[in-house]
Amino acid sequence: MSNDIIFESATELAEQIKSKKISSLELTQAYIDQIEKHDEKINAVPVRRFEQALREAKEADEDLAKGELRGPMHGVPMTIKESYVMKDTPSTWGDIAHKDNFSDKDGLIVSRFKSAGAHFLGKTNVPLDLADFQSYNEIYGTTNNPWNLDHTPGGSSGGSAAATAANTTRRRNPESPPRIPRAVSYTHL
Repeated sequence: MSNDIIFESATELAEQIKSKKISSLELTQAYIDQIEKHDEKINAVPVRRFEQALREAKEADEDLAKGELRGPMHGVPMTIKESYVMKDTPSTWGDIAHKDNFSDKDGLIVSRFKSAGAHFLGKTNVPLDLADFQSYNEIYGTTNNPWNLDHTPGGSSGGSAAATAANTTRRRNPESPPRIPRAVSYTHL
């Protein structure tokens, strides 16, 4: 597998997994490698669930081998904003008062992505209460712009924008407008 695969849209990645040109396990490991290589300085993905993601990718490949397709995003690894509720992960909104806020079940958005066949590598950083023009909080620290570490990737979705700009996760379709406009303007997506 070429490392160029990480630059494809999530839609294209789903097609390549479905047609067995790549495996979910290979793709998941490629994104984990990207995060481990680049995220120490960027700090876009502070909540990581790599072991679970690799296990879920293997299960997706096994299901596909049996002819079972979970949905249109079958086997695609992704990240999600820290504020979304995901089982066994913190959802703090960057607020130290909520640092121990772990859920015993997935929230609606996470459930829908999983029903579509996606699995999660981790969660991206956010500013306190999702309400700032940068992505800093006392729990996870500062997220930096991957293009210039001295600059911000923006706020509310700065962690998501930085992760996408650093190719540690993908957008659904690069031709579609991103839903994180302020952060996108900082990271040139």
